[in-house]
Amino acid sequence: MTDRKGIILAGGSGTRLYPITIGVSKQLMPVYDKPMIYYPLSTLMLAGIREIAVITTPHDQAQFRHLLGDGSQWGLSLTYIAQPSPDGLAQAYLLAEEFLDGAPSAMVLGDNIFFGHGLSQIMATAMARPAGGTVFGYHVADPERYGVVAFDDAGKVREIVEKPSKPPSSYAVTGLYFLDGEAPARARDLAPSARGEIEIVSLLETYLAEGSLDIQLMGRGYAWLDTGTHGSLLDAGNFVRTMSLRQGMQIGCPEEIAYAAGWIDADRLRDHARTFAKTDYGKYLADLLA
Repeated sequence: MTDRKGIILAGGSGTRLYPITIGVSKQLMPVYDKPMIYYPLSTLMLAGIREIAVITTPHDQAQFRHLLGDGSQWGLSLTYIAQPSPDGLAQAYLLAEEFLDGAPSAMVLGDNIFFGHGLSQIMATAMARPAGGTVFGYHVADPERYGVVAFDDAGKVREIVEKPSKPPSSYAVTGLYFLDGEAPARARDLAPSARGEIEIVSLLETYLAEGSLDIQLMGRGYAWLDTGTHGSLLDAGNFVRTMSLRQGMQIGCPEEIAYAAGWIDADRLRDHARTFAKTDYGKYLADLLA
């Protein structure tokens, strides 16, 4: 078992999805046949991480607990942390400092979906780095919406620019961050930005300045979906549905990952299949046993 711990940042107010998120957290919204948070949770599980903190708003936490429990049904240990106000992505490291207790971490944003045959392998490379950090660059058509990687003439990363009006490249930094145990202390030293937030880009720049930030580029064989708008939420659901029907395999299935890793046994998987027996999801779990 890895000593690296996981963080899912599932707070925020979800205003870009209003009015559908007025009464429910964005990360509890359905993406085809599963709650959105199943997908980032599965990403951390594919990295072999079993100790995970779920950061939510105080008023949404009860719903997350009802959905996910303590994680033991998947062989996990889940801790819940309240985020009183959304003050930047890097704030997650301050909120989770006690949970991390000096351990390296892998943080994934609660509205991000990752898919690709080699995903486990590229995360394993990031997991193996004892110090520094690793983030992932993904080629997008609209880089001005993201933190963008700027390269020098030799192709090395020069800086990361947050939502630039004139993007220096088409590679956006995805919402998956592997950082060492220094991340909370580094985040504490950061001054809030002009919009009053502790920016994740500022945190990454502290690693980049000392040459300890690795940026791996995801190629054509990967999909990265940010489900923060109505259109992207619909696109994500259609993508998951198409891939599931076409290949007959689930995307973001915690039970399957846990069973394949030996974290749960056949009896526990059978229990899950019975719980969801009236759905295609339940039939899929039953087929895994067959």
